[in-house]
This record gives sequence, structure tokens and C-alpha cells, in this order.
Amino acid sequence: MKKLVRIPEDAEVPLVGLIQIGIIDRGTNLLQIRPISVCNLNCPFCSTDSGPFSRFHVTEYVASLDYLMEWLKELIAFKGRIHAFIDSVGEPLTYPRIIELIQAISELEVESIALETNGTLLDEDKVDELEEVGLQRINLSIHSLDENLARDLAGIESYDIKRIVQVAEYIAESKIELLVTPVWIPGINDQEIPKIIEWVKKINKNKRWPCLGIQKYEVHKYGRKIKGVRALTWWKFFRKIEEWEKQFKIKLRIRPKDFGIRKTKIYPIVFKKGEKARGKILAPGWMRNERIGVARSRSITVVNCNSNPGDEVRVKILRTKHNLYIAERI
Repeated sequence: MKKLVRIPEDAEVPLVGLIQIGIIDRGTNLLQIRPISVCNLNCPFCSTDSGPFSRFHVTEYVASLDYLMEWLKELIAFKGRIHAFIDSVGEPLTYPRIIELIQAISELEVESIALETNGTLLDEDKVDELEEVGLQRINLSIHSLDENLARDLAGIESYDIKRIVQVAEYIAESKIELLVTPVWIPGINDQEIPKIIEWVKKINKNKRWPCLGIQKYEVHKYGRKIKGVRALTWWKFFRKIEEWEKQFKIKLRIRPKDFGIRKTKIYPIVFKKGEKARGKILAPGWMRNERIGVARSRSITVVNCNSNPGDEVRVKILRTKHNLYIAERI
């Protein structure tokens, strides 16, 4: 059973520095806000190996609302107006205070608020609540309209695509815009992507953002992989996207500018790759033989480390891109 770390109650982990929890600034006017790492599905192609049957992850994380908002306000004060994108390595709607989080963000000066979800925890009442507190877009992951294949791709028997489609159509009739984001898995759901395109065209009422964002299946070192499926090259992927655009007469190749995303100054990166530094261990890591450390007000994933919380350690910085820090103990 995975350990749950509540931040900051169990560990006062800085909410910049980690991929699995907190806030990610990739040098644009969009901030990824990750309040929780938990997922309720077990998708066989999951790039982060999330869910109840994860092979690699031994810890889950949840941030308190007040602590998360403190960090978000700090980043907004530095960056200016941003697009707030609530996503997760899991399912954001598992966050117990998701409505309050969106309400709190809506009270700040932000360009937009969007939420990523697999849809399983949505119903009409929840959509009404999300609309009321100011959510402007839902990015909904649907990979097949076929009941059996959709269930297989969700990795749990209780997955009900008919119910999710029903809720999606309810969203389309609300003030919240709907972006459907299927992952195209070559050889698995090839026939389903055109069906999804036709369905979304039929229900689409978006005025501000695209209604479809087809994602490329990718293989990651610590993600789950579907046996026998190889990732396409980007050239082949975009060639097929262009074919579908012509066939269905709909925009499918979407770019950051379609969402108003542009480059801006990035929150200060406080380490250099290869640098040696001293830090303090605060909590268990997301994976085995990892720990979360802190140094210079940033969280660091320390690999090959079994030190205890409170231990002082010396580390070598391996990665700093996008303020996501990975180091090894030395």
C-alpha cells in the first residue's frame, strides 16, 4: 500500500521542483497546478504509471489548499497574469477541495482556468459547481467510444464510457468549453479516433478554444507500455492528423498560440546542472530509493537515496529544466 504524504502537514515540501506535486513553470504564461498525485484509473498506456496498480510508485502526495495558494500567488506575483491549468500525474478530481481551489484561483487575476480530467468523477451536479466557481475549460480524456475497448484502455472494470459521453454532452451545453483529448495508440484505437472526431464535431459549441486535441502515444522509461505497440514518429503522426483534418474539415493540429500561451520569464532556476549542493531530506520519494530534499527553497528529487527525514545530505544536480530538480546523493 502506498504511503500518503500530506503537504505541509507531514512535510513542508516547497511546491516548486517536483513533477508529481506542486506548480510547474515551463517558461510560458501557463502554470501547471498539481494539487494531488492520486489516480483512480490504471490505463495500460499511462506515461506516468499512475493508479492503484502502479509498478514503480510507492508514495502519493496531496497539498493543502492554503499552502498551494501561497505558492501560486508567489509565482503569479513574479510572472504576472497566467493561464491556470489544473492537471496531475493522476486525476485532479480526486483532490478533495477541487471546487474551493478553482474558486480561490478565480479570485486572482488570471487569464483562464482549465482542468484536465478522465471524466469518471464528473456528473451534472459537479459540472454545475465547476461552472459556478469560474472554470472555463475542461480537457477530457476519451480514447474510445466502444464500451469494451474504452474499459480496457481505462484499466478498470467500472469504467462507463456511455456515462462519460453523457456528461461530456452536458458540459458542451454549459458555459464551460470542452476540449476532448484522445491518445491515438497505433493499432489499438485507430478506428475510434474518426468516431471521436465526428462525435465532437456534432456537440462542439466552443467559441474560444479548439474542441479536439489528439495526443501522440509515447513510451516513457517509467511509464506503462502496451505490448506490441510502437510510438510513431512525429512526422507520421502529423501526416495522419493532416489527413483527418482534410477528411473531417476540422482543425486538429493545435499549437500553444491557440490557447493564448506565449513565452514569458521563468521563475528563477537556482541550480546549475552538475553543481554540488547541500540539502535536507524532507519526505519519501515518489519511487523506490528516492527521497524529496530541499535546498534554496526548492524541492529536489534525490535518487539512489535511502536517508531519513531530517538528514543533511550532499547532492549533485542532474537536472534543472523547468525548475524540476533531480539530483543524486554523493
